[in-house]
Amino acid sequence: MTAGRKAHETLTADEVCRVIGERVRELRLGLGLTMETFAGDAGISLGMLSKIEHGQTSPSLSTLTSLANTADVPFTAFFRGLDEEHDAVIVPSGRGLEIAHEGGGSGRSYSDLGALRGPRRQIEPVLVTITEPNEVFPLFQHAGVEFIHILEGTLEYGYGSKRYTLSTGDTMQLHGEVAHGPTAVIDLPIRFLSLKVHPMPETTN
Repeated sequence: MTAGRKAHETLTADEVCRVIGERVRELRLGLGLTMETFAGDAGISLGMLSKIEHGQTSPSLSTLTSLANTADVPFTAFFRGLDEEHDAVIVPSGRGLEIAHEGGGSGRSYSDLGALRGPRRQIEPVLVTITEPNEVFPLFQHAGVEFIHILEGTLEYGYGSKRYTLSTGDTMQLHGEVAHGPTAVIDLPIRFLSLKVHPMPETTN
């Protein structure tokens, strides 16, 4: 598993200052201005500009506004790249982490396809493989919603009191609080992607 930058939940003030500093420096060099000239045009001290470009201080909104006006760019130009520096998780084909899962056993495997770093998991992608006709399946319940995409085979899938036949290419979306899970295998082997989306915690003002 290969991960990139930290996810949004763990972005620090130092990282924000560093990215802003890089953008200020890029804009100044693009204009062909020295630090002294750029600072003078923006009405700030040379020392302050140096600290900003090196990510050593958190510039005020008025300072950023002055710099944006001097560079003739929108205020948001200094924040370009923050979203791009969230985690990117890549799991090569066949390299998912096999996990112990309720209902696992002979003829069944559950492969975790990776998660962004952070204090809590927002999305849980799992590749489920069934190769043996074991008819005993547990039903699951969890918070949030779940998306299922059948990659291979055919199975019967239970959702509450209802039963649905799902075949290759079929998708299903469901509320996790309702008991759900495979109830019978029809055409083996079966592979399907389960993508759980967990609810975000409520925030207080």
